[in-house]
Amino acid sequence: MTARRSVLSIYRKILQTSKSWKAVSEKDTQEEQKYILNEARELFRKNMHLTDPKQIQTCMQEAEARLEIAIHYKTPYPRPVNIPYLGLSPSMSKGKKFQEKLRKQAKPIYLHSQDET
Repeated sequence: MTARRSVLSIYRKILQTSKSWKAVSEKDTQEEQKYILNEARELFRKNMHLTDPKQIQTCMQEAEARLEIAIHYKTPYPRPVNIPYLGLSPSMSKGKKFQEKLRKQAKPIYLHSQDET
């Protein structure tokens, strides 16, 4: 399967999931369906011009992981990761750059498109 075909396939799955999405209340259902659509459109448009197969694959893995997590936990919003600041290294003497590198490596695949807070 080509990269384009794979991307369109996952995009189609996300759109189908948004149409069939059910939340606790009708109001929440509509909000969450809108969130899924807007998030998918935004991220797919943002990455539309990628040409590097590795980057495309990473984005595809993120999309698939987020979809699976959303379906499993019944929430479309990304699950937060609790990594204490400066808490990744047993030795704090290695410096801030080292800590930032560790934080970036510890970030799960489904949060790669989210900005670091």
